[in-house]
Amino acid sequence: MRSLILASLLGATALPVLAQEVNIYSHRQPELLKPLTDAFTAETGIAVNTAYVDKGMTERLQAEGDRSPADLVMTVDVARLGELKDAGVTQAVEDEALAALPANLRDADNQWFGLTTRARIVYAHKERVADGEVTTYEDLADPKWKGRICTRTFTNDYNVALTAAFLAHHGAEATTAWLEGIKANLARKPEGGDRDQVKAIWAGECDISLGNTYYMGQMVNDPEQAEWANSVRIVFPTFENGGTHVNVSGMAMTKAAPNRDAALKLMEFLVSDEAQRIYAETNHEFPVVEGVARSELVQGWGDFTPDDLALTEISKLRPEALTLIEKVNFDG
Repeated sequence: MRSLILASLLGATALPVLAQEVNIYSHRQPELLKPLTDAFTAETGIAVNTAYVDKGMTERLQAEGDRSPADLVMTVDVARLGELKDAGVTQAVEDEALAALPANLRDADNQWFGLTTRARIVYAHKERVADGEVTTYEDLADPKWKGRICTRTFTNDYNVALTAAFLAHHGAEATTAWLEGIKANLARKPEGGDRDQVKAIWAGECDISLGNTYYMGQMVNDPEQAEWANSVRIVFPTFENGGTHVNVSGMAMTKAAPNRDAALKLMEFLVSDEAQRIYAETNHEFPVVEGVARSELVQGWGDFTPDDLALTEISKLRPEALTLIEKVNFDG
C-alpha cells in the first residue's frame, strides 16, 4: 500500500512538469533551433513547439492579441526585435541571468535579448584581391572597386542595419555618398542571398561581396557550395572610427505568454554555457556569454574588434537608413 501511495504521489508531482510546454514563433528555420530545444527538453522535461513564421510575425501577434499561443519569439536582426517591441507585442523580463548579458546586446527596457552575434564582413577572392586591399566599410565606395562588388539588395535587413550603423558613425550626407559610391562599383544589379554573392565571386562575376560570417560555416559543410567557400577568404572590415559591424539573433517573451514560467526557463537555458556552446558548434555564430569559446571553424577565421555602437541606436536609425537607400535607388 505504501508503495502504491508513493507511486501515486510521484506521478501526481511529475505530471505537471511533463505536461509543460513552450511555444515559439521563429524567423529561423526550426532545424537550426532543434539541437537547442532538444537539449532543453532533455534537461527539464518541458516540450518545445516551434512554428516557423517567415513573414508577418508582428502582424500575426497583433491579430492574435491575448489569445496568442506563442510564448517566445526568436528572430534575427535588431531591427526585427525593435519592431516587435515597438508594436507592443512583447513584455519586459526581469531576470538575473538575462541581465548579465552585455548591455549593448540587450534592450534597455529588457524587452529583448541577444543570443548570438554575427559580423557583417567582406568575402574576398583569394587571388584577385590582395591582403589589405579592403580594410574598412568606407573602402567599398572607392572607385578602385568599380565593377568588382556583388551584393544582395540593400533593402535587406542585414544591409539596412549596416547602413544604419554607418549613419550613426558618419551622418546622412556621408552615408548618402557612401551608398552612391558602392552602387557605382557594382558588377551587377543586387540579387540573391549572401551565399549567391560568394558563388558569383567563384564564377568570376565580381571580386568582393558583403555577407554574414556564419554563411561560411554553412557553405564549407555543403558539398555543393564548398568550392565557392574555398575560393574566398573572410575580411573583417571596420568603420574608420569604430570596429566591425555586428548584429544579433535574439529572443523576446510575448505579451500573451500563456506558459510564462516555462518560457522563462527556456530563456535562461538559452544563455547558459551549454546552449551557447551548441549555438557556436551548430550555427557557426559568436556566443554572447563571456567565457564560451567559438567553434574551431569560427576561430580559424581570425579575431576582430566588434563595433561598440549600441544595437538599440542602430535600430532607431533603421527607418532613416532605409530612406537613404531608397533615395539613391540602390536596388533599382
